[in-house]
Amino acid sequence: MKVLVIGSGGREHAMVWKLIKSTRVKKVFAAPGNGGISELAECLPLGVEKVVDLADFAASSPIDLTVVGPEVPLVHGMVDYFRQRKLPIFGPTKAASRLEGSKIFAKQLMQRYNVPTARFQIFQDLSEALNQLKNSPMPVVVKADGLAGGKGAIVAESREEAIQAVTGMLREHLLGEAGNQVIIEECLQGEEVSVLALVDGSNFILLEPSQDHKRALDGDQGPNTGGMGAYSPVPMASPDLLEEIRSKIFEPIVVGMANEGCPFQGILYAGLMLTAQGPKVLEFNVRFGDPEAQAILPRLKTDFFELLLASMEGRLGEVQLTWDPRACACLVLASQGYPGKYDLGREITGVKEAAELPDTLIFHAGTKREGSRLLTTGGRVLNVAALGETLEEALKKVYQAADRIQFEGRQFRRDIGARALRHAASR
Repeated sequence: MKVLVIGSGGREHAMVWKLIKSTRVKKVFAAPGNGGISELAECLPLGVEKVVDLADFAASSPIDLTVVGPEVPLVHGMVDYFRQRKLPIFGPTKAASRLEGSKIFAKQLMQRYNVPTARFQIFQDLSEALNQLKNSPMPVVVKADGLAGGKGAIVAESREEAIQAVTGMLREHLLGEAGNQVIIEECLQGEEVSVLALVDGSNFILLEPSQDHKRALDGDQGPNTGGMGAYSPVPMASPDLLEEIRSKIFEPIVVGMANEGCPFQGILYAGLMLTAQGPKVLEFNVRFGDPEAQAILPRLKTDFFELLLASMEGRLGEVQLTWDPRACACLVLASQGYPGKYDLGREITGVKEAAELPDTLIFHAGTKREGSRLLTTGGRVLNVAALGETLEEALKKVYQAADRIQFEGRQFRRDIGARALRHAASR
């Protein structure tokens, strides 16, 4: 079997790494890939927006399965186009991808199917939104309706911050069309957990839970990012809690999507807040999280390719997942200034030495190769992942490996998994 993976980040590197372990996969292509993926797969000089060119390649190769990593091509209908051309592809349709592409669609769907989430109101008119903020208790969360590259959700601690966020979206159009409509919702309090499921349209299987670290700096300070690290499993996510998440969140959403005429097939990601009233949905995504994938996939023992096929062919009811019982931690090494402005083209050293440590994996994100040199090409540069008998052991390995990798301006958090370690210590 030949597989094409769409994307260029750490998530896609982890997916490529896992796919080539399948006995059924003979070759993997990636478009466009990165400096690490190029060591495992044949990289194509095609961006994720080149849907027709990618489909032409898949048809002519021929590719047995295309797997879409990032959300943008899914929301824009890549799966629909491939299916029109009878090309096998894993991922949700454009209509189903509205769960991520439109926060309003997702919130209204949750409302119709009684899925627990934050109380919310929708606004197009700035004056109406500002009137609402006059009486809203702070903090609130202001969300743009559409995709905004991780910048569309702002936790406003003060009324001034909330007014600035709403004005920036509705009047100043700082997020373009994504901010033409906004949601103002209550700010939920508790512990965040990411739970992902494989879905085949009617059946679904929960993957092991993980916890992301969104803020740029230690102590959950600084601006939101695409994610600075993750770990799995999550000690706060007990079997009883996961059953509640399965029955009260995933089941009604999967049923609801089918009822709405857009059955969901692919990876459904629920970002959850564990509140005093139970788990509530912060957001849905329609693909693997990044860096959650890098903390989950190393623990997955079931053949990843077979899982994707079963999801695509409606056979998840036949599947049993097996997991490595060890913990996995993932740390993101980022460019100085990320998620703001940062320099490119910094030479990276020490990756080979880091990867030689036991049970340690290096997944590339923003990298490229120029001859013998490895250079930075993005804000999130590398993901250092490691397995350990305990989370504490996995984290120790991660930081040992990270200290071997150097590039000018390298930055990373030193407190990944700290909340889980405190939780374990208090039990």
